[in-house]
Amino acid sequence: MAGNSTHTVQNQPPPLVGYDVFAADRALVEAVERHTAPDVLEEVRAELSALGRASGSAQLQEWAVQANEYPPRLRTHDRYGHRIDQVDFHPAWHRLLGKGVSAGLTGAWTRPAGHVRRAAAFLVWSQVEAGTCCPLSMTHAAVPALRADPDLAAEWEPRLTSAIYDQDLRPAARKAGALFGMGMTEKQGGSDVRANTTEARPLAEDGTYELTGHKWFCSAPMSDGFLVLAQAPGGLTCFLVPRVLADGARNVFLLQRLKDKLGNRSNASAEVEFAGTWARRVGEEGRGVRTIIEMVAATRLDCALGSAGLMRQAVAQAVHHCGHREAFGGKLIDKPLMRNVLADLALESEAATALALRLAAAYDDGGEQERALLRLAVPAAKYWITKRCAPLAVEAAECLGGNGYVEEWGLPRLVRESPLNSIWEGAGNVQALDVLRALQREPGALDACLTEIGRTHGADHRLDRAVKDLFTELADLNGAEGRARRVVERLALVLQGSLLVRHSPPEVADAFCASRLGRDRGAAFGTLPAGLDLASVVERARPVS
Repeated sequence: MAGNSTHTVQNQPPPLVGYDVFAADRALVEAVERHTAPDVLEEVRAELSALGRASGSAQLQEWAVQANEYPPRLRTHDRYGHRIDQVDFHPAWHRLLGKGVSAGLTGAWTRPAGHVRRAAAFLVWSQVEAGTCCPLSMTHAAVPALRADPDLAAEWEPRLTSAIYDQDLRPAARKAGALFGMGMTEKQGGSDVRANTTEARPLAEDGTYELTGHKWFCSAPMSDGFLVLAQAPGGLTCFLVPRVLADGARNVFLLQRLKDKLGNRSNASAEVEFAGTWARRVGEEGRGVRTIIEMVAATRLDCALGSAGLMRQAVAQAVHHCGHREAFGGKLIDKPLMRNVLADLALESEAATALALRLAAAYDDGGEQERALLRLAVPAAKYWITKRCAPLAVEAAECLGGNGYVEEWGLPRLVRESPLNSIWEGAGNVQALDVLRALQREPGALDACLTEIGRTHGADHRLDRAVKDLFTELADLNGAEGRARRVVERLALVLQGSLLVRHSPPEVADAFCASRLGRDRGAAFGTLPAGLDLASVVERARPVS
């Protein structure tokens, strides 16, 4: 009854819903425009806006909540005691995953501007429900690895790039679309995959093997196939493990348990045992790492894209909240200190978007120079962008005050998800050491990065000074392992700075160079120096389409 009401709810922001997630992201829209050929740009814009509107809808946001509130459940046996090794998902998971597949998130390899449009879509989709991004990413990334075997690629690539999601477990030959997973790490080795102990014994049929061993971390275990590493007679080798065999029998794929993770709770991650598991060799024996490395590189770029998406959603929520919330006599967004915080967050988000989309464009180009750029810039971007995601998500939650700590406001899910991409597909030290190896062994990769950075020479004195500092770091790489993170951070920052100076509005580039490449900034977000046009930076980040 109205008479029992003790208060009237006011001064609370409306939910951020019913908007175009793509069109509302000015930095993303501009990146797509500069990296997409004019003859397909309108098609790409329309496709991304359709996904953006769906992503901003109340329906998909509700599905995302459901997929996380009702996480996957492992069923090892049926009621008769037969081993079935099955993971059950809430229907919302399947609806979301189906939407991601139909939106082309596994189809980059077969369309004009395929990687740029797919990268933008992946960044948008990460803002809806990041758990489904794992199987979408691995399916996309499996294509270049399978191309090491033309026969396997011809068989599987049409299924992996299909826009049809088929959740049923049956032989892949009878499916219009398929998803892929990956199994590399083991208990005793982790990132040191050469320490793997899973054995592969050759069978009578050429190219087929029987696997015995385990994988300590296998995400999306209900996928149709998996690329795994195992020790064959000729050394560490890559294999394709189908979930269901050609005759309809389920392959031996023993799910021991599901991981109880900090975040990413909608997505199942399992421990798997192989015991006489049938597999098909991919590539040559003893060249497993070389075969699977293209898949790893693609998933690492997706880690950067996923973190860029999480950061964008965190910034959008923070700016939206502060644009409506009033305190101390005015809108929070107009308060100088809050404006400083929001602008700082917006700079981080835009820099991540610009770098990630630039690398996606390099995949579309495919030239030797661009491939060399990817060799160095992908692990650097993966390292730096994913490292910045967690502190940004926490700061964005703080912008909402106590509401940012309450589950139904959405920020806690972003905070829990924010460390994931930094850990998966090689944690920070792995990325830093990978950059160091490329610097020492592949001079063409450094030349490509310096060419990219050099396009802005003379445009900003702070960027020029940061490039000189980078040269100093690179002058002596002997014994550089202990400072590898420092080297990678500087490389990533000058890459971001060069892109923003070339392509972003002057107020964004000025603020980035002053704070990230200059010397006048504190350690926390919200410590941008005086004299910058922060109001314009914040307004650019406002999620209004």
